[in-house]
Amino acid sequence: MHKILEKYNKEIIPALKKTFGYKNVMAIPKLEKLVINVGLGSGLKDDKYVELVEKTLTGISGQKPVRTKARKAIAGFKIREGMEVGVKVSLRGDKMYDFIDKLVNVTFPRVRDFWGISEKLVDSKGNLSIGFKEHTVFPEIAPEEVDRPHGLQINIKTTAGNHKEGLELFKLLGFPFKKDNK
Repeated sequence: MHKILEKYNKEIIPALKKTFGYKNVMAIPKLEKLVINVGLGSGLKDDKYVELVEKTLTGISGQKPVRTKARKAIAGFKIREGMEVGVKVSLRGDKMYDFIDKLVNVTFPRVRDFWGISEKLVDSKGNLSIGFKEHTVFPEIAPEEVDRPHGLQINIKTTAGNHKEGLELFKLLGFPFKKDNK
């Protein structure tokens, strides 16, 4: 069993039950899925750049990414309907727990000048969205081999009903949130 899942079952479930007074175990918030997304931006027309992004996402997630297409045309950005505009990977189950463990214990400490995640990144439904300016903070990426760095976004979906429940779940999972200066 994964460290994060074991911690969830033994420590987090009782803590959330005590904090929020859940009567039913099924009402306790849990993680559903994790999505890693990269918008291609200026590299839309460059096939080598798209392949590079796919290669890095495969290395980071351990799963083959999917190319996403534009749903509608946007003339200001020179995007046509059906044009490939991004690359994403959805993780569930074991791979999701492995990735979250790596994110909390390895990736966040490698980010330069990192003081914690803002609590505002948890939305009103209890989901967390984190953006990275460079993909080189992940341990699978060798910085000396990178010729064109790109950013990426990580979205973690939970079954939490509101901001407070989601925030408490992420804090108990070990996500480093900023300390309030009161």
